[in-house]
Order: sequence, then structure tokens, then C-alpha cells
Amino acid sequence: MDWKTFQALLSGVNKYSTAFGRVWLSVVFVFRVMVYVVAAERVWGDEQKDFDCNTKQPGCANVCYDHFFPISHIRLWALQLIFVTCPSFMVVMHVAYRDDRERKHRAKHGDNSKLYNNTGKKHGGLWWTYLISLFVKTGIEVSFLYILHRVYDSFYLPRLVKCEVSPCPNQVDCYIGHPTEKKVFTYFMVGASALCIVLNICEIIYLISKRFVRCANKVKRRNRTMAVHQDNFNEDPFNNCSEPLSSSDSKDKPPSFKSAYKPAYRPSGLRLEEKIRASAPNLSMT
Repeated sequence: MDWKTFQALLSGVNKYSTAFGRVWLSVVFVFRVMVYVVAAERVWGDEQKDFDCNTKQPGCANVCYDHFFPISHIRLWALQLIFVTCPSFMVVMHVAYRDDRERKHRAKHGDNSKLYNNTGKKHGGLWWTYLISLFVKTGIEVSFLYILHRVYDSFYLPRLVKCEVSPCPNQVDCYIGHPTEKKVFTYFMVGASALCIVLNICEIIYLISKRFVRCANKVKRRNRTMAVHQDNFNEDPFNNCSEPLSSSDSKDKPPSFKSAYKPAYRPSGLRLEEKIRASAPNLSMT
């Protein structure tokens, strides 16, 4: 596997990551990839040749090795590193998609027109992509730790295993090569994986809390702006229509048209003929 190409691909993720993401990337390369390439591959090597059984029965050693080691540690860690780092490419692809949209927008509307202030800033859909990638990475790490724990019985490598699998004629003692050294590397890789899980959880909490703080600040800023506008509206000298009039102001206020011509007494029980007769002038001769 070409780890240099792998490192070159992941180096682009670093500039879009938070502080926790940069620490996670450093842990992956220094404590996992480098240890895997430099030491772990040499320690395991061709481990089936170092698996010795005290029998010459053909096929017994192969069957016993497959029974106790259904998947090699070194190959399982290689798969884990590949699957764990793949979600980070989601962020790189999303940023590349934004760059392409920005380029097309400027080609259509001119160089002064911008669709994004910063294509690598974690807002909108890019924030969700980054958060989903963290959840996926955490799930993959936990899944591989569970597989390793399930297959190898709590990450423990004994020096001697007893095999009774066919075609072995009876119970066979088999010895593992470099058991202590393999055990140390196993615990180291498990600890590095657990540290990456903690960093991912911290980054998830950091992103969500930062989003909540930003939303709360927006709400406070909006409420403060509305309060300032309301104060300016109330302090306007020309906007006194809602202020109640005092008793002295109501006395000095000139009467309106309706109040000036409103009759003092208006009986409600008069009929129409009486109203007309009462309003007609008296033309009789005296």
C-alpha cells in the first residue's frame, strides 16, 4: 500500500479541520500510520510460519492458525485506517463542489460577484457534512474495536493455544511467535484508536456547542436591535399619537365637529311624524 499517496490526500483535510481535527490527524499519522508502517508490519511479518504446533499431521497447523486467527491484526488495522480516514474525504469533496459552484457563478456574473465568502468555512451544508463525517469516523472506530475484542478475546494474545480442530488427531499445543511484542503493539494500537474516539467526541461537542452559542448570539442581537428601534420610535417627538391626553389638555382642546353639533337631549321614543311636526315652522295666523 502506498502510504505516501494516502498522506498526500489527507493533508488537504487539515486546512478545513478544527483544532481537534488537526490533533486527530496528527495522532492518526504519528501514532498509527507510522507505527504500522515502521514497526507493526515487521513484527507480524509472515506470522503463519511462526505458528508452531507439536504435530506433523498435514493441514493441522493451518487449520489451527485459521481457527485462532481468522483475520490478521495487521490486515485488520490496515482496513481500519482506510475506513476511518475515508469520511474525511467527504469534507474535501464538498469544498471542491463549492469551489466549482463559485467558479461558475463568477464566470456568469463577473469576478466581483461572490456566492460564498469562504468556500472552506464550515457554514450551512459544509457544517453538516463535517459533523456527519465525525459521527461516521467514531462509529467505524468503535466497530473495529468491537471486532478486535470479539475475535481475539479482549485483545489478549496467549503464548500457548490448545487446538482440537479436525484434522488434528488429538489435542495439539501450538505456540505463537513473538506473543509479548505483539501484545504490546496490540494494546498500543487499541489505545491510539480510543484516543481518536475521544478526540472525535470532543470535536462533535465543540461544533454543536459553538453552533448553539452562535444561534443564541444571533437571537440576542436581533432582540437588542428590535429594542433599540422601539426606543427610537417612542422618543420621536412627531410620534405622540399614542400618548394619552391629560385633563388640562383635554379642556384646552377645541371641540370636534360632532361634539359641537351634538344635541343636548335626544329622546329615543319619538315617532317619525312627531319629529317632522316638531321641526316644521309655525305658520298659523294669530
